[in-house]
Amino acid sequence: MRDNQVMTLEVEPQTRRDARHLPTITLGFIPLTDCAVLAVARERGFAVREGIDLRLSREVSWANIRDKVALGHLQGAQMLAGMPIATTLGINQIPMPMQVPFCLNRNGNAITVSNTLHDAMAQGDGLPAWDDVAAAGRALQRVIAQRQAEGRAPLTFGMVYPFSCHNYELRYWMAASGIDPDNDVRLVVVPPPLMVDSLRDGHIDGFCVGEPWSSVAVEANLGRIIVSKAKLWRHGMEKVVGVPKVWASQNGAVLAALIRALDRAAAWADDPANCHELATLLAAPEYLGMPEGVVARALCGEILTGSGLEHRAVDDFLVLHRNGANLPSIEHALWIYSQMVRWRQAVRRPGDEAVIRAIFRPDVYRAALAGAPWEPDPMAAGPGIEASDELDLFDHRPFDPTNIDAYLA
Repeated sequence: MRDNQVMTLEVEPQTRRDARHLPTITLGFIPLTDCAVLAVARERGFAVREGIDLRLSREVSWANIRDKVALGHLQGAQMLAGMPIATTLGINQIPMPMQVPFCLNRNGNAITVSNTLHDAMAQGDGLPAWDDVAAAGRALQRVIAQRQAEGRAPLTFGMVYPFSCHNYELRYWMAASGIDPDNDVRLVVVPPPLMVDSLRDGHIDGFCVGEPWSSVAVEANLGRIIVSKAKLWRHGMEKVVGVPKVWASQNGAVLAALIRALDRAAAWADDPANCHELATLLAAPEYLGMPEGVVARALCGEILTGSGLEHRAVDDFLVLHRNGANLPSIEHALWIYSQMVRWRQAVRRPGDEAVIRAIFRPDVYRAALAGAPWEPDPMAAGPGIEASDELDLFDHRPFDPTNIDAYLA
């Protein structure tokens, strides 16, 4: 199936017949494991049972997603959490107010480096333990300093989009490790499906991307996973459902039905008992087009860090529903905005915080689930989730969302 082809509904015949007379929503997605909730909502009939015909359009890049939503070719999409902020604020694009009523997942990314770079970082016990974020940062800083002393070219790292958590996670990790991400290395945009080829061809020395692409690089013996987002930014908001604000205001009932369908799909997808069935679904050509085993490892949190190594169990490597994962986090959104300002993508303006609070809508999520005939995730059911969703980065630097200026000082 071609990357921009809209998929028709493939569920049992009775459900498919019913879908013909339902309001249609077309959402874009990128072939990543964290499109799982969208795929489950459609393939297992959760969307139809909520009264909507959910169609999915596979796209090759986040720029495609951005442009097709802006042009109205898509009603919404799986988006990087920073995309609705940049779109609403008009950073490097025509502004278009967006709304985020649902978070698709927390965590799910990994930082992978080439075998050559990994070996250099590991010299002298520079990597004493896998997924030790601070130690990996120190090891990378040492390699960079040595290369600079030898007059060698900077290392190049790939990330998927300028306004992605991948970009901000790489930058935060590097800066906290004494590396200037603007001068000591090169950061380049590479669409997720092209990341492994770029590593193979020597265009990049490492990357930060969502699964399954780190696992694909490991399977091909091209690199080693050194850091997971689960350790770098615990329970960090990652992909969201973004829709134009005007569409949300004109289609409130349809949006509420979509939220309910996605919530039920997320609960199913996050159940460990369904992990391998979900892997089979996502491995299909319509979605990831990958070997089922590679997909299953990411979904089940069993990561192969390097060729010939045993699998590593990573707690909460990808969280699709539990612990309030689907509730849009205003605090996490404000931290992402702070990184836009920190790295000079955005100019700090009075009122920006209020704009961001109007984008990320936990109230819309809760209202859609009010009175639902199933028991909602207790972590997302009440306002207490905001207190338990505080930012938790690997260096434990506190973040006060009410005082971003002090955080950036």
